[in-house]
Amino acid sequence: MLEQWRHVHNVIVPPAAMTLDEARARAARYRLENAYAGDVLVGCSTVRPPEDEEAVVTVIARVLPEYRRRGYGTVLYDRGLAHARVLGARAVETCVLAVNEDGLRFAHARGFVETERYVLDGESDVWIDLRLTLA
Repeated sequence: MLEQWRHVHNVIVPPAAMTLDEARARAARYRLENAYAGDVLVGCSTVRPPEDEEAVVTVIARVLPEYRRRGYGTVLYDRGLAHARVLGARAVETCVLAVNEDGLRFAHARGFVETERYVLDGESDVWIDLRLTLA
């Protein structure tokens, strides 16, 4: 499961590609899930619990490009959002590479608003943080 999750993560966010050991460390802290169409891996998600009293949970849904626009991202996102609510989330954040136009469209369609654009030190990729306040 973890190797498949890592594969999808690395395809979708190559600037943040991780080793299996790094993925194991994430699995110890976050809820990681894969999505399948039958036996075929189509995507994955990450839910990071809140770290402070603001109760902001990070939910990231990733779908391999060849499987987009078929509802898999919606299922992953809805499951992640349900888990965020269980964790007591008052807001949800997500992070998308600026070049991932599909991911940005997906987030905006669900009401996320851009909060920050940035480039990590020593890199050139633009990242976008987005937030959705929950009712």
